[in-house]
Amino acid sequence: MKLIHLSDLHLGKRLIEVSMLEDQAYILKQIISIATAEQPDAVLIAGDVYDRSNPPAEAMALFSDFVRELSSLGCAVFIISGNHDSPDRVAYMGGLLSACGVHVSPVYDGHISKVTMTDEYGPVDFFLMPFIQPEEAHQFFPEADIAGADDAVRLVIGGMDVDPSRRNVILSHQCILGSSFDEKEQRFVGTLDNVNPAHYAPFDYVALGHIHRAQAIGREDGSMRYCGTPLKYSKKEANADKTLDVVTLGPKGAPVQAKFLPLKPLRELRLARGLFQDLLEQGPAPGTKEDFYFITLTDEEDQDHAAAKLREKYRHLLALDYDNSRTRAGDSLTLEGREGVDDRSDLELVMDLYRLTHGMDMSDEARAYVEAVIREMEGNDA
Repeated sequence: MKLIHLSDLHLGKRLIEVSMLEDQAYILKQIISIATAEQPDAVLIAGDVYDRSNPPAEAMALFSDFVRELSSLGCAVFIISGNHDSPDRVAYMGGLLSACGVHVSPVYDGHISKVTMTDEYGPVDFFLMPFIQPEEAHQFFPEADIAGADDAVRLVIGGMDVDPSRRNVILSHQCILGSSFDEKEQRFVGTLDNVNPAHYAPFDYVALGHIHRAQAIGREDGSMRYCGTPLKYSKKEANADKTLDVVTLGPKGAPVQAKFLPLKPLRELRLARGLFQDLLEQGPAPGTKEDFYFITLTDEEDQDHAAAKLREKYRHLLALDYDNSRTRAGDSLTLEGREGVDDRSDLELVMDLYRLTHGMDMSDEARAYVEAVIREMEGNDA
């Protein structure tokens, strides 16, 4: 049985202040093209479909079109919600979609059901486990001592109806102990979030989401894997190659076969470093003018209007910072000690921090986006 493993699409994401929807639409079309050629039996989407729990309508429409095109190829589609998703929003109309071969994890209710497919070697049971938090599991295991995600996942998997004589696949969106992640992902990953890979022993293939760097974890045979994001979503990933995981299950007990097909983005994410005047004069390398850039200046003195001037050559400059004796000494600008900082509005504080961090003013579009997020947060706190 041939499977395509995806996760962490983060549809609707903004990289610094730039909407990624065009780039996401491009890479999803590429995935459709690969799926058309590969003809998988199923596509597994292991969480973080959207970048936030209340995604923009354009992101929802993009995902709807993507799933519809996958379904039209005749393959089953399995989807779970991740920590960035609203489980209710992802599960909406799940019952109706299952009749079309699109199976979505419902909001966790103490039970994980299975969906069974068959091939020439017999049945394969698919278990759709959404992102599990300890407080969610505690509702359904009130007598258990649940200290963190490890206890929660152990209890949830222990309650599943897994037949060890059959082939079993699980979709899961958790941080597995021993996985490698960057500093940006550290926001969502802590000691209490770590899950022991041994809990997934009943499953022949574990399709993981949550960590953005593709990697096998917990098993020598590579049958437990993070596929990573289809696009680069952080500066740390600038030199990473993105691939699409195509996994084949043979008979029970046979090694899982996998191949990793390259994904080519609409715009690459690149790093540039050097003196301001040198970078301005030389411009981007041939064929990279439309790519995203993070630029680090090594000038000892801050350059006036550096971002605006560089953007004339580097059209999609995302961020600008400095690496010099001042910044290496830790003497970077902060908000501490600024007069009147306590009297500033939330929007003013964000704009000030953005200016200090990126060396440029926030665009009108970004300011409107921040204002909308602040209003949403204030509404949630009411």
